[in-house]
Amino acid sequence: MNPRMKALADAGVSVWLDDLSRTRLQSGNLQELIDDKSVTGVTTNPTIFAAALTGGDQYDADIKALPKGTEVPSAIKQLWAKDVQDACDLFKGIYDSTDGYDGRVSIEVAPGLAYDTQATIDEAQELYDLVDRENVLIKIPATVEGLPAITETIGRGISVNVTLIFSEDRYRKVMDAYVAGLEQADAAGKDLSKIHSVASFFISRVDTEIDKRLDAIGTDEAKALKGKGAIANAQVALDAFEEVFSSGRFTALKAKGANKQRPLWASTGTKDPSYSDTLYVSELVARGVVNTMPEKTLLAFADHGDVGTPMEGTGDEGRKVLDDIKAAGVDLDDVFTVLEKEGVDKFAASWDSELVTAITKAVEAAEG
Repeated sequence: MNPRMKALADAGVSVWLDDLSRTRLQSGNLQELIDDKSVTGVTTNPTIFAAALTGGDQYDADIKALPKGTEVPSAIKQLWAKDVQDACDLFKGIYDSTDGYDGRVSIEVAPGLAYDTQATIDEAQELYDLVDRENVLIKIPATVEGLPAITETIGRGISVNVTLIFSEDRYRKVMDAYVAGLEQADAAGKDLSKIHSVASFFISRVDTEIDKRLDAIGTDEAKALKGKGAIANAQVALDAFEEVFSSGRFTALKAKGANKQRPLWASTGTKDPSYSDTLYVSELVARGVVNTMPEKTLLAFADHGDVGTPMEGTGDEGRKVLDDIKAAGVDLDDVFTVLEKEGVDKFAASWDSELVTAITKAVEAAEG
């Protein structure tokens, strides 16, 4: 096993791969990453699945086998769910040995539903039933409309990966939605120990947007803050996590078997080439968190990454940096609003322009 990845895991970070494809599954690549790189879970999203679907002919046989007249949205879900099922089976041993803590595979509701609460709830249930694996996580965006969908889905006993979180304020609402869902599940007699959740707090995109605005301001003070916003934002998020899940409200649920909703650091590949390619791994170490990495970042850390100083107790430090960024003239509320909209739009574009187009052509070709 790679010693750097083992050191990261020993520091309490669950390493998940932010990529899934049929090629990875069939070639044995994913199993190799489990064995050698301490990978204990996988996340995916519409952009990742679109890349997998259009990257070869591995899906042709399944597309031809679809019943005549299958609607495109249904075809997408069936093909995606098959990959997720196979990945869930691959990670089942880890899932069992960690009592559901790891060994998780995510699948996301259609991004076009991000602002429709009931449609999100319905699709979350449909995907859960379609995958039919206990270790699946259903990804639900942390939009305002997504919050009650999170509560309802958790209340039904379905484990959730909440995605597209950018701010402390929204993150606190996400945690509240999770705890409310646990309370509903408890009232319905569900086994709380079987319900898990992660909250995907996005990292690199925050620096990209803040840095752009700091450059536009152009002062030496502003430029000195570049590359600091995302980590500071994560420090504040971890502080909020520690506060909420040590509260009396959650403690009462924990006594009944409830699990904490773990922070998950998403978008951890650095986008600015002047930053270390392992920045958002080395600097985001805390016990009990998940870091979901693109393969490039994972391999970089395995090659030359170092485990940094643990983040616990650095919330005030992070708030000071964010205050300095605001004082320099950056409207952080606007940053987070823009990032959420861009995130939803990006996934929706992948769904509409890539997935739907590719499946439509493939189904038409299969039907002659």
